[in-house]
Amino acid sequence: MAARLNQVYRHLANDKDSTNMSAETWESVPLAPPDSIFNLIAAFAADPTPHKVNLSVGAYRDNDGKPWVLPVVKKATQLLLNNPTLDHEYLSIIGLPAFTSAAAKLILAPDAPAITEGRVVSVQTISGTGANHLGALFLSRFYQFNGNKQVYLSKPTWVNHYAVFKNVGITPVEYPYFDPRTLGVDFDGFKSALVDAPTRSIVLMHACAHNPTGVDPSREQWEEIANIILSKGHFAFFDSAYQGFASGDLNNDAWAVRHFANKGVPLLICQSFAKNAGLYGERVGALHVIAPTSEAAKRIRSQLSVLQRSEISNPPAHGARLMSLILNDPKLFEEWDRDIKTMAHRIISMREQLYKLLTEEFKTPGNWEHITKQIGMFSFTGLNQQQSLALVEKAHIYLTNNGRISMAGLNTHNIRYVAECLDKVVRGELS
Repeated sequence: MAARLNQVYRHLANDKDSTNMSAETWESVPLAPPDSIFNLIAAFAADPTPHKVNLSVGAYRDNDGKPWVLPVVKKATQLLLNNPTLDHEYLSIIGLPAFTSAAAKLILAPDAPAITEGRVVSVQTISGTGANHLGALFLSRFYQFNGNKQVYLSKPTWVNHYAVFKNVGITPVEYPYFDPRTLGVDFDGFKSALVDAPTRSIVLMHACAHNPTGVDPSREQWEEIANIILSKGHFAFFDSAYQGFASGDLNNDAWAVRHFANKGVPLLICQSFAKNAGLYGERVGALHVIAPTSEAAKRIRSQLSVLQRSEISNPPAHGARLMSLILNDPKLFEEWDRDIKTMAHRIISMREQLYKLLTEEFKTPGNWEHITKQIGMFSFTGLNQQQSLALVEKAHIYLTNNGRISMAGLNTHNIRYVAECLDKVVRGELS
């Protein structure tokens, strides 16, 4: 009996030592700060105030502040459910061909030379974030950098861009983009940065509806940018998260990308269907790399396949099947186009109403023309951090501390309250 008790004691002691060693193993792991946007979303959800307003989240809401499932998505879902041949087998490593080929035509145009010449390599990704990651990873492995591995990002940009590139060993470098004096594009600063950058630099640009500023270059400015990038031998990394959602016109919102591609600028495109199809949780996206030749496209495709296999093996099927139906069926595509216009035009209407309330009814100090000049889901209001925090803490209007608001969070029920609080915070009267 004594021998057995000693055996049990030694076993328990070893377990305790093992637990201590396991705890020590992870002692060096630092606590990461919470994501600022998701932190705001959580704070909004926990706020019991009836008149609270969420202007932080980058997702479309209808006039009642509810998520909107596009009618065309409901129709496509029913078609999938009623398809007796549907199975749950793996997709190929690079995704559903009917989806990726249609997605490439959507952003580049069906008759784009890069498509007709077989120079476009398209890979289905985990939405736009996955496309950014796979594109960055591919460049990190195979791009011939001129010096240090770095990428030029607009100041400001989508905050996740920094982490995406750092995680693959590419250092972010900022270029001037937003002018706080005019609340527009700092075009001279942008051009100077492109000229001064080392040849063959990678430059990330937002295809339309720049996040977070809502400020885009004009077509004439895009033409100048393309010429400088060509002359310097730079590589254009386009992030296209809002095609159609920005202006309500799919072709108009693809103009910059198509112009660059047709001029022969070396580029890739990260494409998301989260915003323009409301498929946020389905994670539907694509990466398109334009190669100089069809032979180069084969090599690029082979390496992207290897990278994708090592990370996710195969992309998910459901969202890609939905978008494949919508993109390839003329009637469904027409209905989707109408749904996009519904979302875009409601946001444009909110911009117009907010501008009118601030300038005509409340006569808020300052120039508010940027509210209607900016485009897409977001607006850089021009509010400073102190004013933004006051709106959150005193008015229960949730926005990021750089003054960015999601126009999709406004509706006819809350817009007057938001305008009134904006006026008060600008005047220093919010309490």
